Amino acid sequence: MATSAVVPRVFEAGRWGKDVRSDCHVAVEPREQGGVEIELESRVGSYYGTSIREQAQNVLAELGVENARVTIHDEGALPFVISARIEAAVRRAGIGHGKPSFVGAGHHRATRPEHKASAKDRVRRSRLYLPGNEPKYFINAALHEPDAVILDLEDSVHHAEKDTARILVRNTLRSVDSGACERMVRINQLPLGTKDLEEVVPELPDLILIPKVETAEQVATVDHEVRRIVLQSGHNAHPIWLMPIIESALGIENAFEIAKASDRVVALTIGLEDYTADLGVIKTRKGSESLYARQRLVNAAKAAGIQAIDSVYGDIGDMDGLREWGKESYAMGYEGMGCIHPLQIEVIHEAFAPSQAEIDKALKIVAAFEDAQAKGLGVVSVGSKMIDAPVVHRAVKLVARAKAMGLVS
Repeated sequence: MATSAVVPRVFEAGRWGKDVRSDCHVAVEPREQGGVEIELESRVGSYYGTSIREQAQNVLAELGVENARVTIHDEGALPFVISARIEAAVRRAGIGHGKPSFVGAGHHRATRPEHKASAKDRVRRSRLYLPGNEPKYFINAALHEPDAVILDLEDSVHHAEKDTARILVRNTLRSVDSGACERMVRINQLPLGTKDLEEVVPELPDLILIPKVETAEQVATVDHEVRRIVLQSGHNAHPIWLMPIIESALGIENAFEIAKASDRVVALTIGLEDYTADLGVIKTRKGSESLYARQRLVNAAKAAGIQAIDSVYGDIGDMDGLREWGKESYAMGYEGMGCIHPLQIEVIHEAFAPSQAEIDKALKIVAAFEDAQAKGLGVVSVGSKMIDAPVVHRAVKLVARAKAMGLVS
């Protein structure tokens, strides 16, 4: 009687092909015996083939893989990407354990790039979204000088690749120097977002973006998970901030409670694509359909003593529209917005910077206030005009913001 052949199961992660760059594809075929066999095809094999093989052997050893056939198709991936793809394929095969510390080129968790902790009230004019499963964007993102980079695990990642993306994002936090940029991660909605937190929080991102927040309880849950993971990892001195994204009518109505849900919340932001979809209206260039929501969010944020950050502007070809939107947003009380392309960064920075006339006026008010204080006077005047305390307070904040932007020495 004939018996059917057993077809070996192969578990894969990553991508390869002529249109793929800075990534690799890893296929793992578990087997009962025979040790570990590595096959490598690489664009840069003649230069780095030996080091890629050595890295693969190290990662597989740390994962406890003893018997498997591993095929790697490399499209110029950096070591932290190769490590992530190997780990993801091994996890999918169900034959590994733990989280390897080795990410290539002598990089271990203990030697991660130095990154200064982020201040709660730092300047957040621009935050550049980077799809969490596209390593080609990660290395050079900081060169465009956004105030923050967002490693996105939510909307930009296909549901079937959430597991591979979170490993890649974790390795990126371990290995990539983001310079002066604040390092943000947008997690998925809970409960899936809890898995994201388990991977990324030990690598000390500066801020977690929480999508589609409608209640204070959702923020409190994320806050609890972050505190638990931070305590376990022993990095209590490094603050990890939270920024809820409000994307529905219910979320807007609960904006103040959301803002006050945790002392880790540093800003509220709004997602207008989902918000307008929730209303059942078309999102327009002018944005009159979302004016109420944007104003209410600003008011809630300011009442809670935190920043208000606007949504992204989706048309990357319309720089005039972006500039107009940004200036209106700044006038409304927002302190920044998201961006989906590096070309938007300079325009956004220009829109959210005080004008030279505003700076000059604020400097005069601050100087007059300091002079009055030195003389023991309770009244502040600039020229023939008396200046009220709220005006002085606003001028002090504007000068501080201008200094943070490098506009005032």
